[in-house]
Amino acid sequence: MSQPAAAAPHEAPIRVVLAKLGLDGHDRGLKVVARMLRDAGMEVIYLGLRQTTDTVIAAVEQEDADVIGLSMHNAGHLALAPRIVQALTDADLDVPVVIGGIVPETDVQTLKEMGISAVLHPGASAVAVAESVRGSLGDRRISG
Repeated sequence: MSQPAAAAPHEAPIRVVLAKLGLDGHDRGLKVVARMLRDAGMEVIYLGLRQTTDTVIAAVEQEDADVIGLSMHNAGHLALAPRIVQALTDADLDVPVVIGGIVPETDVQTLKEMGISAVLHPGASAVAVAESVRGSLGDRRISG
């Protein structure tokens, strides 16, 4: 199994806030993702279970995060995702959101139209996870 590439030595690591919104208590996958991203050279701020939109946005601001990763296993993705995107807009933050979890393929395009950068499904490889996070940044980061 190939390992995802780490950040270049001259580049600051990508900072990712990972969280579970709402009452969903399934966090095993999110912990695996945290390790995948750490092993790919990213800094992970793991908020864990039962977070609110406000706690996620506060963490992004306090931690100067580059990306938000949300785990969705409670069928709330179409309600919760737009709240995060709107809260980022309200806070004047340009931070992409990546969702992973149980998301029907028929909802992926809708989520992207709502402003979600990427959607990962169960079983995504470490390489796919890291590439989705890096790809969500586009030209937002400048190496230096």
